[in-house]
Amino acid sequence: MVNMTLSIPPDLHSRMKRFSEIRWSEVVRKSISEKINILETMDRIAEKSKLTQKDVDDIAKKVNRAARLS
Repeated sequence: MVNMTLSIPPDLHSRMKRFSEIRWSEVVRKSISEKINILETMDRIAEKSKLTQKDVDDIAKKVNRAARLS
C-alpha cells in the first residue's frame, strides 16, 4: 500500500482527537474511493455522449459541487 501525507489545520486535528476510536485513514480512503467512483462514472457517461467537452466540464463541476456538499 502507498503512504500519503496530508496536511490538516490544527483546529481540525484537535477535533479529530476527540474521536480517537475512529480510524481516520480509513475515512480518508473511503472518501477518495467515493470521489474516484463519481469521476469514473462521469467519464463513462461522457464517452458515450454527444455532449461537447464544455458540456462535460460544466456537468462535472456541478457533480463535484454536489459531492462536496454531501
